[in-house]
Amino acid sequence: MKEKIEIIQGDITTLAVDAIVNAANNSLLGGGGVDGAIHRGAGPGLLAECRTLDGCATGDAKLTRGYRLPSRYVIHTVGPVWHGGTRGEPELLRSAYRRSFEVAHQSAISSIAFPAISAGVYAYPLDQACLIAMEEAKSAIDKYQELKRVVFVAFSPDVFRAYEDAFRSVFP
Repeated sequence: MKEKIEIIQGDITTLAVDAIVNAANNSLLGGGGVDGAIHRGAGPGLLAECRTLDGCATGDAKLTRGYRLPSRYVIHTVGPVWHGGTRGEPELLRSAYRRSFEVAHQSAISSIAFPAISAGVYAYPLDQACLIAMEEAKSAIDKYQELKRVVFVAFSPDVFRAYEDAFRSVFP
C-alpha cells in the first residue's frame, strides 16, 4: 500500500497523472498560489468551465478537464481557512481530501496528485494538514482498488519534510 504513495518537491502543473488536485477558493475562478498556477497552466478553457460549476463549498470537490495541463483532469477542492481549529477545520480538511478521492473514483482515475491543501495562505498548521492528507490517502487506497498512485507535491522543503513525517507516522 505505501508503495502507492510518492512525495516530491516540485510543480504540480507539470505532472503527467490522471488528475491533479487544485486547492481552490469557493468561487473556483482562480486565485493565488497553486490555484493561480493551475489556471495559468491550463489556459482559458479551465476558467470557462469553472464558470459553469457555480462555485464549490468548503470541504467539497468538483471535476473539470485539464485543458493544456499534462493531467487529463483537475479536481478542485476547497479546504478550510485556519481559525485555531475551533470552526470544524479538521473535519472540513478531511472532507476536502475524501471528496477529492470520491470524485476520482467516480471518474476511474488511478493516479492523482495533491498540493498541501489549506497549508499556504489558509494558514492550516503544516504538520496537522500533512497528517490528515496522509491518513485520508491511506483510507482511499484501502477503499478504491483502482487507485494506483497518490503523489503529494511539496512547494517547499518544509512541506516536503512535513509530508515525510506524516508518512512515517501513518505507515510505521
